[in-house]
Amino acid sequence: MDFNDIQNAWNNEKSENVSLPKNLEKIQSANTPLDKIKQNLKKEFIYQILSIFFIALLPLVLHFPDTMTKIYYVLFSIFLAVCVYYLVKLYLFYKRLNAITLRTKDSLYETYFDIRLNMELYKTFGFALTPFLILYLIGLFYYEFSKIPGFEMHEFSNYHLAGLLSIVVFVMLFMGISLEWWVHHFYGKFAQEIKNVIDELKEE
Repeated sequence: MDFNDIQNAWNNEKSENVSLPKNLEKIQSANTPLDKIKQNLKKEFIYQILSIFFIALLPLVLHFPDTMTKIYYVLFSIFLAVCVYYLVKLYLFYKRLNAITLRTKDSLYETYFDIRLNMELYKTFGFALTPFLILYLIGLFYYEFSKIPGFEMHEFSNYHLAGLLSIVVFVMLFMGISLEWWVHHFYGKFAQEIKNVIDELKEE
């Protein structure tokens, strides 16, 4: 029974005879965590756009030489294409959430699984950006080393190589842990609240 059924019952019967579905209040309680997810998604979408503009300006801010600037913007164009692909998907997810009205169990189930699916999509987005972060760090280190008078690439020792590989491993681990925490903190815990409502409805 949805709100239209309730309204028809209200109009056709005396008020004391109207029986509201017991699970309606529980279904509606899922709107609070859903609103939190929508708010966080909206804020993050804005932050992501601002971050892209900031990254685009980095060569100008750090005064990269012309050669490095050209290489940087070649990589940035690929980075931008990846960002646009995922941000469009997240935006469409946000639009779907805005159009949802939780009135039935089915709508609650569909919303929950859509949230879980897009949480995984968000993690994939973060991992897709990790190689660009690693390349940026490598480029930044090379740029700093190149400032040393007489520096040549062949002067990189095994010690430098080991340090570089350590940075790569650290960045990958850091991104993995950070993404798990970020997704859980801003989306996962609210998705779990919706899951708890679903579990309560199953018990009835």
